[in-house]
Amino acid sequence: MKLSQIASALNARLDNGSPDTEITGLNGIEQAGPGEITFVANPKYAAAARLTKAAAVIVAESFPAIPAATLRVEDPYLSFARALELFHQPLRYAPGVHATAVVHPTAKIGRGAHIGPYVVVDENVEIGADAVLLPHVVIYRGVKIGNGFFAHAHAVVRENCRVGNNVLLQNGVVIGSDGFGFAKNREGRWYKIPQPAPVVIEDDVEIQAYSCIDRASVGETRIRRGVKIDNLVQVGHGSQVGEDALLCSQVGLAGSTEIGNRVILTGQVGVVGHCKIGEGAIVTPQSGVANDVPAGALVSGAPAVDHKLWLKYSALLPRLPDMARALRAKKSKE
Repeated sequence: MKLSQIASALNARLDNGSPDTEITGLNGIEQAGPGEITFVANPKYAAAARLTKAAAVIVAESFPAIPAATLRVEDPYLSFARALELFHQPLRYAPGVHATAVVHPTAKIGRGAHIGPYVVVDENVEIGADAVLLPHVVIYRGVKIGNGFFAHAHAVVRENCRVGNNVLLQNGVVIGSDGFGFAKNREGRWYKIPQPAPVVIEDDVEIQAYSCIDRASVGETRIRRGVKIDNLVQVGHGSQVGEDALLCSQVGLAGSTEIGNRVILTGQVGVVGHCKIGEGAIVTPQSGVANDVPAGALVSGAPAVDHKLWLKYSALLPRLPDMARALRAKKSKE
């Protein structure tokens, strides 16, 4: 593909390069060679951009001139994602039902569906148009799914759950597993609380490998439009996750947590049940949220506090042994 074609597709301004340069693919800034393009979104790679062997670099409009050709755009990271799509089209799956699949006669499946080997679709299931269910996907009875559904191998949607349009489930995702609810009886044993309430997944949600979204005993667990959930995430029963929120790997939400729109929970964040995290808040890695977080806040630590306050705590920690020794020495002299 010519560099000029890529520039046109990205709505980019080509600077310091030949529009007829042939581009064969994309690569990282330090690995890219002639015939490849790369990008710079993080300022720490600005020096590497001057030394790259790439044929062209996707950069912001304000980025300084470099020896390589540049494709100047508003958002280099987003443009790089779009450039990848030019070279790596998603796999296509032919419509049809594999001979080993088990589809209940009452199930309604829309046009263009691909039902792979050993898929199970139970009774009274409804699936919209252009669905792709890869091997060993299981859809329990009473599930309703919209158009453009894509489930990778071993994904499971449990009974009576609701899934919107253009939802993508990566390998091993479980939608609607039982919530973790038990009551202790007189003998001190745990009595299982029924968990009949469904999980609702709205449109344009992606849930990545081996994440679990639990069903609730009452009400519902809801993942709202545009949410992206990373690998190994646990969403507890009755939780609500707001639009365009981002839940990174190993996040854990206890039951009845409320996550606002566009919240970002970074890796290994844990949230105590019944907490509310306000719209646009960010929680940094390995933090433990034990109280409500206001909208727009940046919090860190366990328990999570304002990020600037946490930085002060962190600066003091290495000094604590010396401070303790100084205090003991002072007391011994008194």
